[in-house]
Amino acid sequence: MREAAFIKQNTEKWKEIESEPVTANDRSNPDVLTDHFIELTDDLSYARTFYPTSPVTRYLNGLAATMHRRLMGNKREERSRFVQFWAVELPLLFRKSHRLLLVSFVIFLVAAALGWVSAANDELFVRLILGDDYVNMTLENIRKGDPLAVYKGSGQADMFMGITVNNIRVSFIAFILGLFASFGTIAVMFQNGVMLGAFQYFFYERGLLLPSVLTIWIHGTLEISAIVIAGSAGLTLGNSLLFPGTWSRLESFKRGAKQGLKIVIGLVPVFITAGFLESFVTRLPLHPVVSAAIILASAAFIVWYFILYPIQLEKKFTVDGNTD
Repeated sequence: MREAAFIKQNTEKWKEIESEPVTANDRSNPDVLTDHFIELTDDLSYARTFYPTSPVTRYLNGLAATMHRRLMGNKREERSRFVQFWAVELPLLFRKSHRLLLVSFVIFLVAAALGWVSAANDELFVRLILGDDYVNMTLENIRKGDPLAVYKGSGQADMFMGITVNNIRVSFIAFILGLFASFGTIAVMFQNGVMLGAFQYFFYERGLLLPSVLTIWIHGTLEISAIVIAGSAGLTLGNSLLFPGTWSRLESFKRGAKQGLKIVIGLVPVFITAGFLESFVTRLPLHPVVSAAIILASAAFIVWYFILYPIQLEKKFTVDGNTD
């Protein structure tokens, strides 16, 4: 192809690419940028082959270099937004939901206490809540001298996937059921709390409370905490419908749904970690000091990241005048 024909065929495309706005905070569609960059490099390769000393080759080389810088800047911005979500945006959302987090925690705690008292006053209650199969299996394990052998009964990888997926599913259910004026979320919190209370009394009654705590709460600290936090996400959704404030009910719902969904998504790494601990660590014959250290470290993380750090971050942004 003659150089003049090559230039005429592609001039409009080059001008369009060159005229795209470039700002210090370039948020252009990365797919569009990539497509344009590929087209430019193809044109540049062709020009270098057939018109190596032509001004059009130098022009395309400069334009391709500019596009490359924009692509790299876009990737850095994407990484920055990822870090920003976990370091700033998500903790501030937790801070907005602290009051509802307390409500969710109180509901769960009251339900756990009721589960404990009910199990203490009705010997059939544990079977009703946990099921005959589980109770009979655990009694048999106690007889064999390994009361928590249930955590060793399946393959680690399969156990990890099943537990993690189920816990994430429960958290999303707790969130989505907030649509029913928060009552659906309250029901999920209550059910899980009663199960935990009855479960722990079952071991207490047999003189195994401490061994059960040192085993179960290796993963349970993260798992139960995340479920309670998911409850706050569901209450956030429900309250956005019940108490829209100065917003229209639809706008309030949109805001509540977005806030709650981000909270639930933010819990996914916590559930993955809890699933790993339950599948790969809980079954190990750990010294009580090691078990206690894992439990305390998990509890410290939950308190810091979901409670203390959001409060500190809010104060910092308030002082700096950066809150909206």
